[in-house]
Amino acid sequence: MADPITLDITGKIATISLDRPPVNALDLPTLEALVGAIRAAGQNDQARVIILKSANPRIFSAGLDLRAIAGKSRDELRPYLQLLYVEMHEAQRAANKPTIAQIAGDARGGGMTLAILCDMIVASETATFGYPEIDRGVVPAIHFGHLATIVGRNRAFDLLFTGRSFDAAEAHQLGLVTRLAAPDALDATVSDLAATLSAKPPEAMRRACAQFAAKSYPGFAESVAEAAEFFCDIASSPEAQEGFQAFAEKRLPDWAV
Repeated sequence: MADPITLDITGKIATISLDRPPVNALDLPTLEALVGAIRAAGQNDQARVIILKSANPRIFSAGLDLRAIAGKSRDELRPYLQLLYVEMHEAQRAANKPTIAQIAGDARGGGMTLAILCDMIVASETATFGYPEIDRGVVPAIHFGHLATIVGRNRAFDLLFTGRSFDAAEAHQLGLVTRLAAPDALDATVSDLAATLSAKPPEAMRRACAQFAAKSYPGFAESVAEAAEFFCDIASSPEAQEGFQAFAEKRLPDWAV
């Protein structure tokens, strides 16, 4: 089986690619490899910018592998959220390098978490986004504070609690997406942005990235840890387990269960 994550460092740019067909669902090995790749890129003195993208142009990530977490207890779920929420955040902050999420296709659920933890999101005009967790009986807990800070409380509530999908134009208008690009210009747009950032003085960038993270989201590390615990509480409930089972069986959930 091919590695679900690849890391390529060319010049001053580290590119991390998700490659777990068909939808880059996040199981434990994938999350462990992804966090490891971010740490490796952060510790590499040659790399000054980190790009996170998908090897599949049609989908960035569908989020957590619901089949892998179905039937899990709270304690069994914790390693997934420890990696996706806590260690992913810690790895990016420890890198102290600009991170760019390159979104060519669909980003959902935990895929949104991967993207929003980056410093910038550059998306194809054909990309789509969404937080469908509520329709499975769970909640995208990490986004309750983070997304509201970016797009405003009421608009964040709309996105998180309706579970609707939205296109790249709306994501850009909301301030979630930093830059839009035509599908055939996405690679070049990200490359140009990465080249601009990588040409800056490295020590000033490292220190400034650390200070920016601390000042723009004070207390975020603590809120991430709380969100992980809250997700585990909800996801281990009978209601969420019914949502996971319904997803696996391709039917509507019975919330009366």
